[in-house]
Amino acid sequence: MIGLPVQPAVATALEDWISWLRHERRLSDKTVESYSHDITTFMRFLDRQLGYAPGIDDLGDLSRSELWAYQSDRQAAGLTPTSMARGLSALKSLYTFLDKRGICTNVAVMNAEMPRLPKSVPKPMSVEDAFETLDAAEDIAREPWHGKRDRALFALLYGCGLRIGEAIALNRRDVAGLERIVVTGKGNKQRVVPMLRTVAKELEAYLAVCPFDVGDDGPLFLGARGKRLNPALAQRAMRGVRAVLGLTETATPHALRHSFATHLLSGGGDLRTIQELLGHASLSTTQRYTAVDSERLLDIHAAAHPRARRKG
Repeated sequence: MIGLPVQPAVATALEDWISWLRHERRLSDKTVESYSHDITTFMRFLDRQLGYAPGIDDLGDLSRSELWAYQSDRQAAGLTPTSMARGLSALKSLYTFLDKRGICTNVAVMNAEMPRLPKSVPKPMSVEDAFETLDAAEDIAREPWHGKRDRALFALLYGCGLRIGEAIALNRRDVAGLERIVVTGKGNKQRVVPMLRTVAKELEAYLAVCPFDVGDDGPLFLGARGKRLNPALAQRAMRGVRAVLGLTETATPHALRHSFATHLLSGGGDLRTIQELLGHASLSTTQRYTAVDSERLLDIHAAAHPRARRKG
């Protein structure tokens, strides 16, 4: 954040805040970079508004109307609600830090309401596109065993409904026997997912050509150097698939998970079972993933809830 139009005390506070985010909050590098960018934008806005480089007192004296002016300025710049929400989160994080360190306090910032974000509706792929994705992933790989790996990974996402992070975090012992998968999901909660025979065959084909022997405690999916596969490589492989097949940008590794749920439901699968397979804590989340209409959700809830089954 060198070169910002701020007074020395603010510059020092910002550097300490960045260090706090990295070492105490342990936020990812990407999040820290995004927060830094948002605060840089905020400080430059204050510099324009005040006509001079802001100091600590100016941060503490920031009014609600000035905060609204900043948000309006961001909106006029064409920022999406998601980006604006992230910017306000960065601002609240900074002011939380300043308050904890006894540097300054600002009630207007801490009480500011977050913008309402539109609920994103997952877009599943068609059955044909999902199957063609597996073929293309293998065809475009630079190394034959990379192709088998990417094909097996995408088959696991589509055939078992795993999140990309869950699949990459698997160790070989988690798929022992190739009949079921022990998945560690959000909140470190474990669930057991049955493995389709077709998915097992894809994994067998990949393991047969994988050049690294990492043992049962080693990663299932490996990169070129024998370490656990980086999620960015899976994302890059999918981008290559999109280019080859002419798919839209909504065709992502996560879309394969959406497709698993949607295609299972359209084939007569039970919503409660799909909820368990996906590892969702709430049935409403599963409804969103599978685009189930609210009337059907109420019918399922009424049939499943013990009070709904009681007569009288």
